[in-house]
Amino acid sequence: MSTVQDAFYATCHDAPGGCESLAPRLGTSPAVLRNKANPHNTANVPSLKDADQVMGLTGDYRILHALCANHGHVAVPVDAHGNSGDMAVLELVTHVWAANGNVGAAVDNTLADGRVELRELKNVRAAIYRTQQALLNMLARLEEMAEPEHQGGR
Repeated sequence: MSTVQDAFYATCHDAPGGCESLAPRLGTSPAVLRNKANPHNTANVPSLKDADQVMGLTGDYRILHALCANHGHVAVPVDAHGNSGDMAVLELVTHVWAANGNVGAAVDNTLADGRVELRELKNVRAAIYRTQQALLNMLARLEEMAEPEHQGGR
């Protein structure tokens, strides 16, 4: 996703039923929501409240991830970790490996023609963001499993 506005557009239009279904739940008309989602429209623009409500209603957090990525942060859900066993950690490790492979593939594609273009960097940035998410999820799971340190000797 290149911008927060693009993420808002995609979230609204990809929701089941699109803007027509989402707008009444936001207390607005489909036309107004389409205008707010349109990155080329300057008359109606989405507010923070709009973004919050759209994410809450759709469960789609591309807007949040776009905001985080624009400001050098990574969003990780706090309730994503149910099972903290060895297999759950192994699953997260494989997610990290896959994400690292995606970074490598994105960099390889970027360098393949001997030129680095801005549009290619967007793909690299997105792959790195997903890797950061995977690493932070794995760290959170391990922290859940950590036993408290005991004072004194054994």
